[in-house]
Amino acid sequence: MPPTEPTILRRTEQWLVLDKPAGWHTVSGRGDEPDVESWLRVRVPACSGLEEAGLTHRLDLPTSGCLLCATDEIIRQTLRDAMSGRGDTRIEKQYVARCGVGLPEQGAFDLYFTKRHRGSRKMTVSTQGNARALGRCTWTVLQRGSDGDVVEMELLGPGRRHMLRAGMAYLGHPLVGDALYGGANTNASPLLHARRLIINGLAVESPDPPWAICQR
Repeated sequence: MPPTEPTILRRTEQWLVLDKPAGWHTVSGRGDEPDVESWLRVRVPACSGLEEAGLTHRLDLPTSGCLLCATDEIIRQTLRDAMSGRGDTRIEKQYVARCGVGLPEQGAFDLYFTKRHRGSRKMTVSTQGNARALGRCTWTVLQRGSDGDVVEMELLGPGRRHMLRAGMAYLGHPLVGDALYGGANTNASPLLHARRLIINGLAVESPDPPWAICQR
């Protein structure tokens, strides 16, 4: 069964990786749903006094999986820099998603992601733009099924808001359940899971959710 609240997958003296459930916000003040920031302030004393409880990046409300948190403010800044591709710390980010059928077995995109007009939830995607808006990703199809293809994706460099969701929709293969970007089965949530973080060579993995097995 998927977790009903965050669990700690790995902890070191400087950071921890949580398994975030789908349906939880990353930071507080975003809505009526539970949030990881508040959970950390109660459950992890080392994080209670830190900005955003030590969180170094964010996952969307429907996205589950690996979420990195620092237990020291200096380390938090180091890890935030690493998430943006700066500094000496190397962080690799790998996801699994269910996408619309028909993707090539392997592929990549280099696309630019910018906010639309004020009040819009969607991101605009284009093939040209400012370097600060660039999002890069590679993918490999793991399984094919009549209800969508299960795809492993790796972010190359900094992530952008809705990058995987908007990027795959731009390519014509939106995530299953992603009504915002035209995915099939819009009564569900976008099927996206942060499967693995690799921090200076140390891999931390969240178990795949049940939807990552295709129905053939």
